Parts: sequence; C-alpha cells; structure tokens
Amino acid sequence: MEVYCTRPGCPRPQNYFPDLDDSSLLKTVQQRYCKTCGMPLILSGRYLPVRLLGQGGFGAAFLARDRYTPAMRQCVAKLLQPSVTLTPTQLRIAQNLFEREAAVLEELGNEHPQIPSLLAFFELTVPSLQAGKDDKFFYLVQEFIDGENLEEELAVKGKFSEAETVEVLREILKVLDFVHSRGSIHRDIKPANIMRAKNGRLYLLDFGAVKQVTQAAGSGKASTGIYSLGYAPPEQMSGQEVYPATDLYALAVTCITLLSGLQPTELFDSYRNEWNWHSRVQVSSRLAQVLDRLLLSAPSQRFQSAAEVEVALKSHSQQPTIVVKPPLTPPQPPVQTLPSIPIQQPSSPVSAPAPGGLQPAPRGAFSIWEVLSGAAFTGFEGGLLAIALTSLLPSPGLSIGLLGMIMGGLIYAQYRRVIEQTEMLTIGAGTLALLVYFPALRSAATMIYPGSPITGVLFVGWLAALSAIAATAIFRLIYKLLSNVF
Repeated sequence: MEVYCTRPGCPRPQNYFPDLDDSSLLKTVQQRYCKTCGMPLILSGRYLPVRLLGQGGFGAAFLARDRYTPAMRQCVAKLLQPSVTLTPTQLRIAQNLFEREAAVLEELGNEHPQIPSLLAFFELTVPSLQAGKDDKFFYLVQEFIDGENLEEELAVKGKFSEAETVEVLREILKVLDFVHSRGSIHRDIKPANIMRAKNGRLYLLDFGAVKQVTQAAGSGKASTGIYSLGYAPPEQMSGQEVYPATDLYALAVTCITLLSGLQPTELFDSYRNEWNWHSRVQVSSRLAQVLDRLLLSAPSQRFQSAAEVEVALKSHSQQPTIVVKPPLTPPQPPVQTLPSIPIQQPSSPVSAPAPGGLQPAPRGAFSIWEVLSGAAFTGFEGGLLAIALTSLLPSPGLSIGLLGMIMGGLIYAQYRRVIEQTEMLTIGAGTLALLVYFPALRSAATMIYPGSPITGVLFVGWLAALSAIAATAIFRLIYKLLSNVF
C-alpha cells in the first residue's frame, strides 16, 4: 500500500509498504514512518494519506483512507502548512482560522447535504528535522467529494449555458440560505470553492473564512480582510462590515465568470468603475436584471437574502426592481499581501489568509521553469530513444511510430504530474546508462561519430533537448502574443 508523507518539504513523500495490503495487518499496525524524513504516516492512528490533492499558501489537502471503516472510506486530510515564515501573531491567527473551519464544518456540514462533513480535527507534535526542536502540525479531516470544482470544469468544457449557470445559482442559493440562517457568512464564494460531485450534486467548500454575524455587544464587525480578488464586493475589500448580500455579490461574479469563460478582472471596467459583462454574454433579460442587482456597489441596493433572489428568478410577470448604479468605490490597496489569498485590514495590524482557501493542483498549471525543464527532458529522452529504437528495429516507420507513442506517454505523464523533476533526472540518466553499457543499443550513433559512439549519443541527446526548449519557448511567445491580440 502506498502512503504519502504530509511533512512540508519532504523530498520523497511517497512510501510503499507491501505488507499493508493485508487488511488484517492494516487495521492492527500501530504506526508507520516516512522512509525519508521519519514523519508519522498514520494520522491520529487512523487516517492514511495516499496522495496530494492540492496546496496553497497556507494549507495542503491530501486524499486519505480511514482504516477503521469497512470500505476504507475516502476522506480529505487538510494540513495547516504556511509556505512563508509567519510571526507568532500571524501563525496564531492562521491557526484560529483553521480551527474556525473545523467548527463551522462540525456545525453546518453535518446538517446540510451540500456542505462536507467534519470527521476529525487534531494536532500532531513530532520531532523536527532540526535537532532539538519539535514541529506542530494541525489537521482537519472532512468528507471527500469525488468530482471537479467549477473552475476546473470551466477550463475543460468552456463557457456555461444560461441553464447550467442558473442551476449553479439556484443550488448555491439553497446552501447560502442555510448558512445565512445559522448566522454565518461564507465570504469566499468563487468557482474553485464550488465542487460538482460525480453524481451531479453541487457542494460549497472552504469554510475557513466564515464570519459569524452574531457578536458580543460592543465588539467590532469589521471584515478580517479575507477574500479572493475580483469576487469580493467593495465593503469586503475595504475591511468594512459584511452581510449576506456580500456572499450574493460574489455568487453573481461567479455566474458571469461561468457564462463568459473570462476572469472577473476581464469583465470589470476599471476606468468607469462598473461591470461590463453584457457585451460578452447573451442571457435572458430576467437573469441579466437579477445579476445586475446583485452586482451593485452598495450592499443595501442588492437583494438582501438568498430567498429574495430565488423569488426574483421564479417571477415571470414582475421583473425585479433595478436600482440605478452609483459609481463603484475603487478598492483600496492592500496593506499586506501574503500568498494565496489577498489580505487587507485597515482596522487591524495583522491578518492571515484562510487555510481553507486551498487551490487544487490545477491540470496543466506549470511554471515557466517546469515547462522548459520538461521540454529539455522530453527532447533529451526522445533523442536517446530514437538512437536505441533505430538500432534495434529494422523498419524506420516502426521506430518512428513507437517513438511517438513513448513520447506521447511521457508528455502526458508530465502533464498529470506523474513524473516530477526527480523522476525526469532518474529516467534520463537510466536511458543514457543503457546506451553507454549496451553497444547494440547505440549502433545508430556511429553514423554521427564513427570513432566515438558515446559522443554521438550525447550530441544527439543535447541537440534534441535544446531544440525542444527552443520550440517550446517560441510556442509560448506566439501564444502570449495571440492572447494579447484576441
């Protein structure tokens, strides 16, 4: 059985224990430890992480199995994992937000079928990799929703139809009506936080930023500045009090993003300080009026509850009243920015992003270094394989066909992140070693350097790598130019 190490920065988190395939042993073994860093692998003595689902600036999520359930139930283990060094105050705030998500999931998730349920919340103290120190890790285990979030779905299928968008709108309105009725505000509605399960049901995720509306007398109601840029309304961005209408505004931005396939920054006219989405989308006048009212600058001019929005959507004879748009207050520049979630808090000196706001590992989302290093590996490996296949196979057509299949598999494995940087080096070095130590595999190289086939092998490999890097760089340049034009 494969078990994934959750220690941040572990160089080799994958661990394989063949004996754990025995179900009787799996349920009785006390603990297993990472073969690389010594981290305990069975969390809370119960949950076995099997792979990384996604990570952000302040958290990571792992797919785990519950060994004390008959079917080894799948679940999600979230780890509070700051990617930057925090001050003690910032770390304490991040921990409080993490605990808040656990408390909200316990209160709301067990009562509503479209909010993931909380399964466990615990702290783990282990010896640090630095001698004489201990590390504290905070974990939250919740129900696993097998599916895709709407951001991933949008990237794959493209723009949503009006019917599909209205379905999303109505389903999330049901969830928000429940959340708001319990005196809470989500504060981070966006496509990445709405998950569609394989059975079609929509779920609202990431409750780390939830704010309780009911507060003690005399306490302030200012927002902590936790939001996702582009989806948050002016009152939230300026650190003011938030309302149920705050969530409804973000839900409307989510809808126009799904309808247009564009980011909020592409739909907002900063020169006129207003939304300019009608020219990008064709929808019924009724839906347009509902969304326009939800996108108004002042919270008092929007619909005040999810139930009001649902009534407006159902109304055929009476269209919702539209208030004339006042100029949108330009957002204030953030006082402090930390990775993953923009931070702004005029009324408090420190604020930390919600660890619940995890960004799933997106398909095909690679840095420029990863793209170019992947191209170099693909070219180098392709050059070496071309030499080997040409030497072994009598038919050039067969050699080219087989080479294409292998290259396609390698590229797909990189795209799905099955092959990482370390594996690339290992595979490349292994292929080179085979060509060096087996003369039959490098006979084609003698055509390039008759006196030194090894030199011919290296020449072909590096030439292919450089060619792949150049081709990739030119393609990216052309793609960016076309993107700016269109």
